[in-house]
Amino acid sequence: MRLLPPPLLLFLFLLLLMLPSLLCAAAEPPLPLSGGQTCPLGQFPCGNLPACLPQALHCNGEDDCGNGADEENCVDDSGWLQILGDMLAVRNSRVLLEEEGNACGLELFPQQCRCQGRAVDCTQQDLATVPWVSSNVTRMDLKKNKIHSLLDNQFARYRSLKKLFLQNNKIWLISARAFAGLSQLKMLFLSHNRIRQLKPRVFEDLHRLEWLMLDNNRIAQIVPRVFAGLRSLYFLYLLNNSVGRLPNTSLCAELPKLSWLELEGNRIQVLHRAVFQECHEFTVLVLRRNKLRWIQEGTFSRLSRLVELDLSSNSLAQIPSWLFTGLSQLQQLNISYNPLEELLPGPFESLSQLRSLSLEGLEIPNIHNLTFQKLTNLSHIYFKKFQYCSSVPHVRSCKPNTDGISSLENLLASIILRVSVWVIACLTCLGNLFVICMRSLVAAENSQHAMAIKSLCCADGLMGIYLFIIGALDLKYSGEYNKHAQGWMGSLQCQLLGSLAMLSSEVSVLLLTYMTLEKYFSIVFPFSHYRAGKKQTISVLVAIWLLGFSLSIVPLCCKETFGNYYGRNGVCFPLHSDLAERPSARGYSTTIYLGLNLAAFITIVFAYSGMFYSIHTTASRTGEGGVCSREVAIAKRFFFIVFTDALCWIPIFLLKLLSLLQVEIPGTITSWVVIFILPINSALNPILYTITTTSFQEKLKGCLRSKQLELHQSHPSFTLVTLQASST
Repeated sequence: MRLLPPPLLLFLFLLLLMLPSLLCAAAEPPLPLSGGQTCPLGQFPCGNLPACLPQALHCNGEDDCGNGADEENCVDDSGWLQILGDMLAVRNSRVLLEEEGNACGLELFPQQCRCQGRAVDCTQQDLATVPWVSSNVTRMDLKKNKIHSLLDNQFARYRSLKKLFLQNNKIWLISARAFAGLSQLKMLFLSHNRIRQLKPRVFEDLHRLEWLMLDNNRIAQIVPRVFAGLRSLYFLYLLNNSVGRLPNTSLCAELPKLSWLELEGNRIQVLHRAVFQECHEFTVLVLRRNKLRWIQEGTFSRLSRLVELDLSSNSLAQIPSWLFTGLSQLQQLNISYNPLEELLPGPFESLSQLRSLSLEGLEIPNIHNLTFQKLTNLSHIYFKKFQYCSSVPHVRSCKPNTDGISSLENLLASIILRVSVWVIACLTCLGNLFVICMRSLVAAENSQHAMAIKSLCCADGLMGIYLFIIGALDLKYSGEYNKHAQGWMGSLQCQLLGSLAMLSSEVSVLLLTYMTLEKYFSIVFPFSHYRAGKKQTISVLVAIWLLGFSLSIVPLCCKETFGNYYGRNGVCFPLHSDLAERPSARGYSTTIYLGLNLAAFITIVFAYSGMFYSIHTTASRTGEGGVCSREVAIAKRFFFIVFTDALCWIPIFLLKLLSLLQVEIPGTITSWVVIFILPINSALNPILYTITTTSFQEKLKGCLRSKQLELHQSHPSFTLVTLQASST
């Protein structure tokens, strides 16, 4: 029997290299319940049952306790949800007393509008100005019209008006006395208009106003005294405007009862200490989607009643230790999607009442052990990666539970994936190993072609070994993967495993391209094509393997440039990009998948198109159906191989392209691509171009006949019995 090819010896060596990582005992002994009353760290009780479940099984949508206790109290109702619920409960009782029935109580209102009680509804009636109605009106709905200006004293006669809705108009001008006389007004909605500026004291007469909605306009500046007179205002919404800075004086000097301030989607870059100094009634402050890069010390120190603070999607590079000092009642804090360089425990030490903490979009590679330790009331926490949940074992609800590939419990989140990885690995390895052995035993007419096929089988076999290792690691970390996720993805073993998968896929693509071009030239140019000899073939195969090694090893040798290139997920395969990936790493993977691999795939498609055209033309000219019959059979055989290439690579091309366009790709798709789509070639190639080929079957039958003849000559009696048994 011939010696195994060097590539086969190589991936057997890599398998041995991985064995220490696979055989190490990873499980830690479970902690016993202390006195039968409390659960160990990282587990939580099942209501009144004497049982505890790990963090991963709470609030996951399934009844794991049996009594539903693990799915109770999973809604994060801290912060504004709780406040708004309390306020609406109080106001609902007041609204019930104000209901006036269905009969219209107005003598004058536009014919196209609807009247109910003392309320008039003129929604979407193409009104260009404020209509004339009875003076005893209490509610006016003027939404979705074409009103472009509000003039002085336009509402002065409506002394009983309590609710005025003007959103979705074309208002750009509001005169200084537009709201004069509206002393009973409680709600004023000016959202979705074209307001660029508000004049000082424009709301001066609105002494009882509680809701002021100015969102989705074009307000660029808050001028002094603009909110003068709003002594009862609770809610102020200024989100999605163009406010570049806040005044260097306290907002609450004019708004003493202001409780809820929304400034989302503006252009605020700095916050000075004075702006919130007198805001003692603040409960909700939203500064999401601004450009905050600097907050002066003591800015939030007087907001002792604040229960929700949202600083997400800004430009904060650090969270100083004093930033949240004084927020003793804070329940919900969101600092997601900021370019934070480090997360230290200092800022959170004073937040003893915090119940919900959002850290989504933050890369936290080294979480300090004490960062969240003092947040004893924390019940909900949100990270970018589920692996970070291991740093907060005392928090009952930690999201996300999975990245689609792995989960808190298992390296492969789905049971289908956990079973399939073994099935596909067995098919891939056994199929390719069978072809290598049979090609080594059965003599081939074209030894160069057989050499290339065996080399291709070695490359495809590497993919099977990669899947075997993934399956073994899934078993090793079963039930406690989250404890080891960070260490595994940052380990050398993960880097080597990722490079192994990259080596397999790239060498397979390059070999298929080489064999396709070789076949193309032999069919299209049968007389002028120079057939490569053994030395030339070996040289090309060695060059392809060296190029594959280079492509897979470069990210390992340049850590400063590529970062943790392979360790961005549990299966260690760099399939798609994310915002945290380094530009050099993103460019490298794009060059491989959308450059080299796409060019190889297009070359294969055009080559087979050319082969079929040439064969068809030759057959038409000669008028013989058997012309180049062997080449036609081989071309058809390789056509099916290209078809499997399309099934494999087109989804990968699309996935890479979408990730570059920053389209959010669920991790579930990535896991299915890695386990099912990527190994398509590796699993099916042995069947398509070796096991099912007529020439190989004939040679195998001939080999079996010769063995049977040798056996007959050496043991005639044994052969006779065998023949009789087979005939019977």
